[in-house]
Amino acid sequence: MQKILLATVFLGLAACSPKPVAEKADAPAAAPAAKPAPANVPAGAYRLDKTHASLVFTVNHLGFSNYTAAFADFDARLIFDPARPELTTLEATIDPRSLTLPSPPAGFKDELVGPQWLNAAQYPAITFKSTKVDVTGVNTARVTGDFTLHGVTKPVVLEVTFNGGYAGHPMDPNARIGFSATGVFKRSDFGIAYGVPAPGTTMGVGDEVSVVIETEFSGPPLVQKPA
Repeated sequence: MQKILLATVFLGLAACSPKPVAEKADAPAAAPAAKPAPANVPAGAYRLDKTHASLVFTVNHLGFSNYTAAFADFDARLIFDPARPELTTLEATIDPRSLTLPSPPAGFKDELVGPQWLNAAQYPAITFKSTKVDVTGVNTARVTGDFTLHGVTKPVVLEVTFNGGYAGHPMDPNARIGFSATGVFKRSDFGIAYGVPAPGTTMGVGDEVSVVIETEFSGPPLVQKPA
């Protein structure tokens, strides 16, 4: 954007200049968008390393704070080719009964996994299945997927950063890659509108849910080089 603005200003000055038309400089060509360089990891199937993963979400509480909670039990599978990241596919499953809360009062978790909120007895899984990956930078992408919550499926977008990886290590003999991701959705879109504040107020629990994900995935085994 800065280059385009500079080019526009330059052309405007040139138009007002007494120089002959032939001496006008052409606008500089826009630089090509940066493309991700293939990482030093193999293409293939990757499975979530649950010991190095977290899934945290926040909702606004009365306008006073962003209440933070997490899910402890979730899994994901990834098909990843560092040379063609746009072909990445991701499938993830979350157990809503694994909800973890900071110092919950008695009965609070049961209320949240109950009929008015997650209704985990009727909807025992939350799922995400990618449908499109748009590469947005050297190590970033926008991942769109079908998100199923409370029995309702709608598209949700994750902003994802690839944090790097390696092909393996003698103490970790499988390829390893890491990602950070964020996303936002409205719970009312998925049939969970209980407690949403009336328009113009913050008296309740916010409709918008923000998600922060940190993950590592373990992939194909390390190929030992000959001695």
